[in-house]
Amino acid sequence: MKPQIRILLYSILFFLYLTSTSFFLSLGEILKTDPYITLGCGFAGLNLIYAFLGLKWKPLLNIISAIAIAALALFLALKFTNLHFFIDYDPYQVKTAIFANAVFSIIFWEIVYQVKLRKS
Repeated sequence: MKPQIRILLYSILFFLYLTSTSFFLSLGEILKTDPYITLGCGFAGLNLIYAFLGLKWKPLLNIISAIAIAALALFLALKFTNLHFFIDYDPYQVKTAIFANAVFSIIFWEIVYQVKLRKS
């Protein structure tokens, strides 16, 4: 895949992460579930769509990568917000968590892509 196409797909994925977070949180309130579970499943769904439409690898590799990246990125985003780097800009650390989750997901997708590229 050309770098320009990957950058475009990552930009779309970043935008989807930013815009869908509030939807997933409101869906979690409607379903009365834990917000972390709702966000994790929602981001795993976004990652699955990206994996199947963008990367087109084997289905099992797509599913494992999507779920692992969603869980790891959400975990690291929560740990990153506990560092309180942007406390003056974002006192409740909500925006920081959303941006960190999106950035970590894109970084992990690029790592998985590079590993897969090197093994092929």
